[in-house]
Amino acid sequence: MHVPDGFINAPTSAVTGVVAAGAIAVSLRGARRELDERTAPLAGLVAAFIFAVQMLNFPVAAGTSGHLLGGALAAILVGPYTGVLCVSVVLLMQGILFADGGLTALGVNITDMAIVTTVVAYALFRGLVKVLPRTRRSVTVASFVAALVSVPAAALAFTLLYWIGGTTDVSIGKVATAMIGVHVLIGIGEAAITALTVGAVIAVRPDLVYGARGLQQRLKLRVNGELVDAPSGAAPAPAPVAARSHRKVWITGLVASLVLAGFVSFYASANPDGLEKVASDKGIDKKAEEHAAADSPLADYGVKDITDARVSGGLAGVIGVGVTVVAGSAVFWTVRRRRGDDASPTHTETTV
Repeated sequence: MHVPDGFINAPTSAVTGVVAAGAIAVSLRGARRELDERTAPLAGLVAAFIFAVQMLNFPVAAGTSGHLLGGALAAILVGPYTGVLCVSVVLLMQGILFADGGLTALGVNITDMAIVTTVVAYALFRGLVKVLPRTRRSVTVASFVAALVSVPAAALAFTLLYWIGGTTDVSIGKVATAMIGVHVLIGIGEAAITALTVGAVIAVRPDLVYGARGLQQRLKLRVNGELVDAPSGAAPAPAPVAARSHRKVWITGLVASLVLAGFVSFYASANPDGLEKVASDKGIDKKAEEHAAADSPLADYGVKDITDARVSGGLAGVIGVGVTVVAGSAVFWTVRRRRGDDASPTHTETTV
């Protein structure tokens, strides 16, 4: 759903740029409360993983594909403020290095893909977690639903922005119907990826999943051979010792990201994504402009002067993962360190 230059007029793009800058500023402050010595490295990895999975377009309808947006996944794993920063880092790397998403439209893309998806997904996720049973499965189910809803929400947000500042005269009702319709299908893929990823992390390190914090298990007592809930005043059961260190989780995630971007991405669908398809069908791409970085050595996710498509795309993907994890980690470690030595974080372990 990367919006190119020329889709949205200059005044609207400028306003969304201000909105995006304000949201990032707020997120930088909020991320200080979310990040600690364990989650700061994970946040950089989440950004790199989102970059990698966004290269994996999957077919959703005749001639149309979709890819992960990542707002729901980032918010649930590392927190909503940090989630906005994760997706923003990805969009910045994609726009500057890979000519994916316009530079003048960067504010539009951050507003739509980072802010809207994260806010909608995390608000819905928290609401579901409060009413569902306190189990690992409930966290996974809530992740699925939140991610599913976040994608058509982003499609609706784009439609509203196009209604305000679109550069072509088209029926906004038809655009809305097409955008929301195809992105509901894309949302199913987003939901599956998000739920599988959250479920995999929570299975080995539940304490690293931000959205699962506070879901402490009630202490159980054995009475006449049966386990019953302890009185409400009893202390909660302590969290189990994690089976793996966060370093192993980080390495595993990084390797997975490199494999996805460097190898699996070659088999991704070549069909246009939902926005590209709707733009072509409805004529909203008539004034699209060439990307300012169209001559970048990594434009269109390929390495310039390498003729083998598999090698070119794979190498570009590996470079992208590397640059994103370094840039993201630098941001998140800097934010974490600004908390000060006397502002040590407290943790609520999770045993869901």
